[in-house]
Amino acid sequence: MTQVSNNPIIQMQQVSKWFGTHQVLTDVNLNIEAGQKVVVLGPSGSGKSTLIRCINRLEEFQKGEIVVDGHRLSTLKKLEPVRREVGMVFQQFNLFPHMSVLRNVMLAPIKLRGLSESAAEERAMTLLRRVGIEEQAQKQASQLSGGQQQRVAIARALAMEPKIMLFDEPTSALDPEMVGEVLDVMRDLAGGGMTMIVVTHEMGFARDVADRVIFMDKGQLLEDAPPAEFFGNPRLERLKSFLQRVSHH
Repeated sequence: MTQVSNNPIIQMQQVSKWFGTHQVLTDVNLNIEAGQKVVVLGPSGSGKSTLIRCINRLEEFQKGEIVVDGHRLSTLKKLEPVRREVGMVFQQFNLFPHMSVLRNVMLAPIKLRGLSESAAEERAMTLLRRVGIEEQAQKQASQLSGGQQQRVAIARALAMEPKIMLFDEPTSALDPEMVGEVLDVMRDLAGGGMTMIVVTHEMGFARDVADRVIFMDKGQLLEDAPPAEFFGNPRLERLKSFLQRVSHH
């Protein structure tokens, strides 16, 4: 199936989700074109992380439809096709701590993409170079700083050659002095044309890198605008008060 350019790579239609009786997403509609960088902002508990976790079905949704690169998630029997297309980077790095950095990046392509050891190693080294830690390749993951581990986690996600990268507050568990090195890698990735959805509190990143900034509150998608408009001329009272709160941090 060839991708038609006016066919969004991600389509969310009327997506709703409940945890028990608590509704965490309410009728979310969102289309994202290939190559777009979308930053999702909102107070904690607004449904931001749940939203992106539904895109690779780490979370199930109960109503509506999500189509990722032609795959309808509600009827999908096997998740592998979508998990291959969609890379994910979490708040916690989820690396295998006692495995070398290199093995961490090689593992999934060998298992899930059928790469040979030598091809996987070559790809892993290329990616470790790209995220600026090739010299750490033989170290155990647990020996690295948080910023380095998160860069390994990004390389690991990229090793599957995904079409889409999801970032769930990738810098919020890091010490402040390490945030920049991770955001730099993400900026580089954005510059390379990757489709990206980033849940973050980093306003500078949102202003510089996003094509669109989305604001969520109480499970609803309330605003979706280019950064200049989103930050420069916010229309909603809830968004104005949110921006005032975060600008004081």
